[in-house]
Amino acid sequence: MVVIRLSRGGSKARPFFNIIATDKRTRRDGECIERLGFYNPTARGAEESLRVALDRVAYWKSVGAQISDTAERLVKQAAAKAAA
Repeated sequence: MVVIRLSRGGSKARPFFNIIATDKRTRRDGECIERLGFYNPTARGAEESLRVALDRVAYWKSVGAQISDTAERLVKQAAAKAAA
């Protein structure tokens, strides 16, 4: 099964997350099928903190991908930001 979830990157005490589509059985930071966006919780100033390819998320959900709770919250934030 394909899932949409976060993959952690960055260094210690400076997290950075990629929003990815991957097989459910792969490791958290393992290989992914497609990178759908990113989330930077420590963004400062003019740095972009969230970017999501909403059309690709919609595609993956249409073919049966499950989405994690956190990834869904971030997608909703990005959709609201894009609508504004």
